[in-house]
Parts: sequence; C-alpha cells; structure tokens
Amino acid sequence: MLLIAAKGKRHEALYKLAITTGLRKGELLGLKWSDLDWDTHQLNVQRQIQRVPQKGLTYSQPKTAAGRRMIILGSDTISALKDHQKRQWVEREFKGEKWQDHDLIFPSSIGTPLSQSNLNRDYKQLLKEANLPDIRFHDLRHTAASLMLKQGASVKVVQERLGHSDAAMTLNVYSHVIPGMQREAAEKMDEITALIDISEMLEKVEGQNGLQ
Repeated sequence: MLLIAAKGKRHEALYKLAITTGLRKGELLGLKWSDLDWDTHQLNVQRQIQRVPQKGLTYSQPKTAAGRRMIILGSDTISALKDHQKRQWVEREFKGEKWQDHDLIFPSSIGTPLSQSNLNRDYKQLLKEANLPDIRFHDLRHTAASLMLKQGASVKVVQERLGHSDAAMTLNVYSHVIPGMQREAAEKMDEITALIDISEMLEKVEGQNGLQ
C-alpha cells in the first residue's frame, strides 16, 4: 500500500529502495549517483547524512566497517531509479541557478542534502494517504529484512545487505521470523515426501555406506 500511495511522487524511488534494501534513513539520503553502477546494478553504501549540533547536516561514514557495503539492486528498482533520475533532471532545469549540485540521488528541492526531519514529514503524510498505521520509517528496514528472510534469502545475505556486523545480530533481531519460516519448510518437506518414493534413495544411501 505504501508504494502504491508513493506512485508518481517525488520520493517514490526512495521508498522503493528503502523497502527492497533495508537501508537506513541516513544512508538513503547520503547516496550519490556515483555510488550506483547502472550496468552491474551495484550500489555502494559508504556514507550517511546526519544532523550535528552547531554544524547542521553533515556527511559521515557508517558506524561500523560492515556498514560500508555493496548491495545488488533488482531490475525493477533500477528502473525506478532511472525514472527518478529523469524527474530530477527536469527539476534541476526548472530550478536553474538555485540548484546546488551535490550528486545526491535523493536531495532537497534545490539539490542540497535533504534532512531526515523533512523526509519524515513526507513519510508521515504518505502513511495517512495510504491509510496505514503510524509506523516509524525505521520499520521499513524491518519489513525489508522480514521479506527477504521469508523469500528464502540466507541470514548471511540479509546480514550483509542490512550492514549488520555479524549474522548473530541479524538472527537476534529477526528471530521472530524464523518460526514461521520453519513451519513453511516443514509443510514443503511434507509435500515433497508425499509425492516421491524415498525408499530407493534410502537403499542407495545404505549401499554407499556399505562400500565405505
């Protein structure tokens, strides 16, 4: 529902990227076009934007080494970013000399870094339009992780995409998703074993054990 409500809006691609990758708000706002390889679909996460008292909006490196990471984007997400870039070119032409080029993928309306508070206001308005609960922007990260796990992505892959320092942290945060996955796996195994005769397979295994 959120992506449907965001269709055609200025930050449509941002929300698409948030849900498909699990990037943090500051990481999304710190992305530059030079971080994206259109051919390989690789996106390099190497900075974030945050507000520092008495300094304003500043660039900073991710908190951990794992936060500096490479993420592969799907074709649909790449398509959304291409459309976003075209809209940004139009916006840039319209602003003329007011535009300040920082090479940011998701800048303010004049090209400068976009504050997290301004993005949050846009997000809250979008939730109202989509008739969704008042959930935090950070919850989109949890949604992304849960969807990846439920679609069969390994914990290691999810860990790397989220920028967690190790897989144990990912397991700890998303342990609530695992039981449901276990039930699905159990049902699938029942379906598989109900359709095939495993007796021949067992005989082959026993035969191989006897030769060892």
